[in-house]
Amino acid sequence: MSSTSAFFTRKRDELVPAPHARGPWSPDMLHGRLLGGLAARALEERHAEPGLHFARLTVDLFRNSPMLPVTVETALVRDGRRIRVADATISTDQGVIARASAVLLRQGEQPEGERSIVTPAWDEPAPSGPPVEGGGWTPPFDLWRVTEWGAPGPGRVWMREKYPLVDDEPLSPFVRVALAADFASPLSNAQADGLRFINADYTLTLARLPEGELVGVESTGHVGAGGVATGQVTVHDTAGPIGFCVVTAVANAVAMGGPPRGQAGAAR
Repeated sequence: MSSTSAFFTRKRDELVPAPHARGPWSPDMLHGRLLGGLAARALEERHAEPGLHFARLTVDLFRNSPMLPVTVETALVRDGRRIRVADATISTDQGVIARASAVLLRQGEQPEGERSIVTPAWDEPAPSGPPVEGGGWTPPFDLWRVTEWGAPGPGRVWMREKYPLVDDEPLSPFVRVALAADFASPLSNAQADGLRFINADYTLTLARLPEGELVGVESTGHVGAGGVATGQVTVHDTAGPIGFCVVTAVANAVAMGGPPRGQAGAAR
C-alpha cells in the first residue's frame, strides 16, 4: 500500500473504495468515519462560501456499508442571511446507507466580556514521535493514545490522517475533523476489555476549524442503560479546544477485542 493510497478513487459519478477503507467490525464493511468524511467533502465542495462557517455536522449511520462504490448527493435546505443548511445522502447500488446535515453560520465580530463557563485547553503536548503499533486492529490513520484504553477518567488521543480521502485531493480542515469526530464513539464507550458498542450517528459542533494536521479528542461523558449509550468528547487542535462531538450507540453482540487500535464502524 502506497503512503499516498486514497481511500476512494473517483470513477465517473461514483467513488470506489480501496481495500483499506474497510472498518474493524467486518472485512466487507466500509468504515463509518469515511462516510462522514465523504459527506463533509461534498457539502463543503457544493455549499461552502467565504464568511460562512461549518458550525455543525450530523452524520446518521443507519445501514451496513458494504465495500461497494458510493455516490454522494447534496441538497440546499435553507439559505438565509446568517444561516445555511444543507443535507447529504450517501448511497450504493443497494440503496441509501447514510445521510448528513450541515449548518453553516455567518461569521462576525466576537462579543466581548467574560463567560461563566469556558472549556480549558488540555495539557497534552503534541506527539513527538510515531505512534506505537500493535495490539488489535491497527487503524489506517496515525493514533497516539495519551491515556490507557478504558482506564478511569477522561480518555485522550491525538489523531492524524495519513491517506487522502479521494484520489490525490488534499484534506481540508473540515474534512479532517469530520473524519476524526467518529472516534468519539470508541473513546467514550470503550471498556478495559474492548469496545462493546457500535455508533449509530455522531454530531460534531465547531466554533472554529482545526489548525494543522493533528486533532485531539478527549472523552468527557458516557451514559448507558438497556444496551443504549450516549457519549461526548471535546475536540482540540494544538492551539486549544475547537468544539464538541456527541454520539449515540447500541450494544453490539460481537465486541471488538481490546484494547482496540481502531474505532467503531457505522453500520446496523
